[in-house]
Amino acid sequence: MKNFIYITLITLLITSCKDNTKSIPEVKPLTIAEKIANAHGYENWKNVNEIAFTFNVDKDSTHFERRWVWKPKTNDITSITSTDTISYNRSALDSISLKVDPGFINDKFWLLIPFQLVWDSGTTISTPVKTEAPISKTALNKITLTYSNDGGYTPGDAYDIFYDDHFLIKEWIFRKANQKEPSMMTTFENYKDINGLKLAADHKKPNGNWNLNFTNISIK
Repeated sequence: MKNFIYITLITLLITSCKDNTKSIPEVKPLTIAEKIANAHGYENWKNVNEIAFTFNVDKDSTHFERRWVWKPKTNDITSITSTDTISYNRSALDSISLKVDPGFINDKFWLLIPFQLVWDSGTTISTPVKTEAPISKTALNKITLTYSNDGGYTPGDAYDIFYDDHFLIKEWIFRKANQKEPSMMTTFENYKDINGLKLAADHKKPNGNWNLNFTNISIK
């Protein structure tokens, strides 16, 4: 009888261990896109109800700007320029909003590229390599983000993204239509921490008096 009880207890213990093993969820390792996004505060994006920013390009003595207000949970967008204000929803584009939407996609991409890495579909991301960055000439990590030839406003484009060991983006190269030669290269600098999002406010070319920058950034 004692032997029977002992065997029963051992059986129950083994069964319990098996059940506990099954209940442990599998933890998938983060992708490189997720690591970069998280380093820029992606875990806080779920709390964002509205983001507003002014996109500026200063070249020599010229200045260009346009302001956006975006409510990501509803995809309501307001475009504000010196001549007009247009509000629309990206799920219902018409002839008027189709004229301004490419500007929104472009400007949002510059500001939120760390998050676009995980948002965008139809992309491939290369395996990271350590290499010399094109502008600072320092050793950084590099991935290449390539868009498919289908859909979007600029299909087939490629971006070589250089980031440090903390996964913060420092520089990038844009290659239109995935051509071999760079179409543009800029820095990522003047990072601002706004409600948990780490965003680069300035992007400068290696040569010339040129600065693509963001001002009046607010996050609710």
